[in-house]
Amino acid sequence: MTSQAADGPETVVGSRRSKITPEREREFFDAVLEQIRECGYDAVTMEAVAASTRCSKSTLYRQWKNKPQFVVAALRASRRTRFAGVDTGSLAEDLRQAARAAGEWSGKDTRLLQALGHAIMQDRELKQALREALVEPEIAALRAMLRRGVERGEVRADNPALEYVPAQMFGVLRIRPVLEGEYADPDYMVRFVEAAVLPALGLAP
Repeated sequence: MTSQAADGPETVVGSRRSKITPEREREFFDAVLEQIRECGYDAVTMEAVAASTRCSKSTLYRQWKNKPQFVVAALRASRRTRFAGVDTGSLAEDLRQAARAAGEWSGKDTRLLQALGHAIMQDRELKQALREALVEPEIAALRAMLRRGVERGEVRADNPALEYVPAQMFGVLRIRPVLEGEYADPDYMVRFVEAAVLPALGLAP
């Protein structure tokens, strides 16, 4: 009986979810993530998202029970790898291309990370969703680049810098707005890779 009672609301929600199109769902997700970037997680409300997308708040609540569930769904639906397909046959050039891609999305991604900073420390599911959307795909892609570089003999497998390349890339994206008041754009990211990452790996800029 307990199981049936627990499953009932989910079944109703599941049946109602089919009433919105994937395009409309994407519009809701884009709206909530943009409002988080602009206002911060705590300031965003379901009502504000409903108003910006010209729907009733009950429409959102039928799909997602509360704001945390809504934001988690939006993050997971936004999962993508910026570095997907980067494979030039040269580790140095792969890292340059990854740097350019990271710089192109720096404003949006870094703002989202910053806006969710406090909330993800309080909500484990939100933190995991953010990692799945913005962090883990990119780390996996970077590690694949590095592995190919090792396999081609461009970098020694025991080079200690290999472990820290993802931290270098993500770190500069997060810290430049704090230190210099500007996001790390593509040119800045390429200069960073050539000045700091390639030399550590023993690769010529």
